Amino acid sequence: MSTAITYKSQNGIAVVTLNREAQMNRMDNAMMDGLHEAWKRFMATPEDRVAVLTGAGTKAFCAGADLANPPRGLYHGVPGVGVAVDKPIIAAVAGWCIGGGMVLTTMCDLMIATETAKFCYPEVKVGFSGGLITNLVTRIPHKIAMELLLLGETIDAQRAYEVGYVNKIVPAADLMPAAMDWAQKIAANAPLPTRALKHWAGETLPKSPTEIGGIARMRVDEIDTSGDWIEGRNAFKEKRPPDFKGQ
Repeated sequence: MSTAITYKSQNGIAVVTLNREAQMNRMDNAMMDGLHEAWKRFMATPEDRVAVLTGAGTKAFCAGADLANPPRGLYHGVPGVGVAVDKPIIAAVAGWCIGGGMVLTTMCDLMIATETAKFCYPEVKVGFSGGLITNLVTRIPHKIAMELLLLGETIDAQRAYEVGYVNKIVPAADLMPAAMDWAQKIAANAPLPTRALKHWAGETLPKSPTEIGGIARMRVDEIDTSGDWIEGRNAFKEKRPPDFKGQ
């Protein structure tokens, strides 16, 4: 896994950390590849029943895309889009949560933020949009979502709490203890109904066209990197029946 992401397991909890503190945890290709691998590992590890997603340091959970080295595809590292995830994810947010950082927190199930956390989606101010954030309108009131998307201005933790984007606000020193407390409670619950409830809730939420497109791209990527695709090409060249393994 890339050093841009760290993954630590303890007592049924996976702690996934955006690990570019010097760059305010901005997203680049290495980070998105690392997140993709982290979500795959999370789903493949039966012992890990819940994840806490956080950022290194206190200045920023994530300051959005690294414009000096923007990621090829944000969808790749987003849980529920780049990797199908039916286990709960808690976001633990300190400081700035900008752009793609908001995409990540929007796809989390619960969020705890520090008193100084700030949320902003400024794509309209830089002349770009990947569109994944439009699923925000299914998570908070439509008018508030459109305010964030169309004005590109910042809301603080208190307003994010008031509109239902954040579950709980805590002092900075209490952020990870509070997130781990909730994670421990979830990890102690029965995993089958926990995962079923998350799955059904996800199926109930409408999906934006860009979210559907990202999921489709993920599935195409899986086919394009599969052993069966390599076997299919080799069989064609060698004029023999292919031996597909479904992998």
